[in-house]
Order: sequence, then structure tokens, then C-alpha cells
Amino acid sequence: MKKIRTILCGQRSFGAAVYGMLRKRPGIDLAAVYAPAGDKLAGLAELYHTPLRIAGTLRADTMPAGCDLLIAAHSHDFVSTAVRNRLALGAIGYHPSLLPLHRGRDAVRWTIRDRDRIAGGTVFWLSDTVDGGPIAAQDWCLVRPDDDASELWRRELFPMGLRLLESVLDDIERGELVMRPQPADLATWEPSFTGAPRLFRPELLQLGELPEGYRVTR
Repeated sequence: MKKIRTILCGQRSFGAAVYGMLRKRPGIDLAAVYAPAGDKLAGLAELYHTPLRIAGTLRADTMPAGCDLLIAAHSHDFVSTAVRNRLALGAIGYHPSLLPLHRGRDAVRWTIRDRDRIAGGTVFWLSDTVDGGPIAAQDWCLVRPDDDASELWRRELFPMGLRLLESVLDDIERGELVMRPQPADLATWEPSFTGAPRLFRPELLQLGELPEGYRVTR
């Protein structure tokens, strides 16, 4: 199977860790990185000569041509329908909660505030519903009584995100696109702790015709 031509949108340490993981995978061809100027991820892209574009500039008419997959790794940019429609396979992202629970920007902080005893992470297919697309992979962990959001993220949810993304990429490289619908009746949405407004888009079909050799598992 040909290499998967991939766009990475991300930032900070998690985005940088995903970048490092992608560079080690022989089946991935990194077409571009979108990151904030001066960010750790941007610095790595420049160091290793991966085409770098500034976060917030991803548009269907300017994105790299012939891309298969987009990965969102701690990215707060909304990936539009027009962008996703130009990707042969679609777009995936990691969310640090057991979706459909704790949709929204501050999932880990709400996990701690709500005193959840169980947390988790989800790799899902981006759609026009923020954090609402089909689930590709999911895992859980216990929350310790003395955890704060930073500790839970560092100890459990950060490494879990890397493992889950690798697992989904393994599936994709085998030609299998796992897409399990989220149970909408269990969904919760929590606002940002900083007051950022909720993003919402109507649910639309994410993927068109798939390339030959791929199948969808629901």
C-alpha cells in the first residue's frame, strides 16, 4: 500500500510527540505541519524540514494537494467540511475524555471538577459536530484522589493519546477505517474555563468515496 500522505495540525508537547511518532512510521508521508508560530511543534517541523504553515491558515484552496489524512493533536482549529472533503480518508483527532462525555475544550479540567473516578481518551473522526464524530479507538484509566488536571494529563492521558493514535494508524495502514457512532443521548458538553464560545456545526457526511482497498468498520 502506498504511503499515507498526512497533514498534522497541532501544538505544544503533545503535537510535538505526535510529530515524532509520525516521523518514525515508514507508512506515513508528512505533507505539512500546521502549528502556531514559535511553538515547539513548529520548531521541530523547521528542524526536520517538514513544510510548515501557521495555525489558523488551513483552507481547502491552499492546503497541500493529494493528501489522504489529517491528524489533529492538541489543535484548537476547526477543520472545515471543505478541507475534509479534499482528504481521501478523512481527519482524526485525539480528545482526552471518554467521548461522548466531556466534549469541549477543557475536558480534563472538567473530569477533575466533576470528581470522575474514571477518565479516558478517544481518537475520533472529525465531523461538523465538534468532538462528535465516530469513534476510531478508545481507552480508559482510573483517576487518583489527589490528581489535578495537569497530573492526570501527564501520567495517563498524554501517553494514552499517543498509543491510541498509533493503533488507529495501524488500522488505517491495514485498510480498515473503524467508525463507531457516538451515543448521542449520553453526550455532555462543558464550556471552556476561559469563556471561549462553543463551536457548533450541523452534522454532515464526512467522507465521500473511499480509495480502493479501504473498508469502514462501524
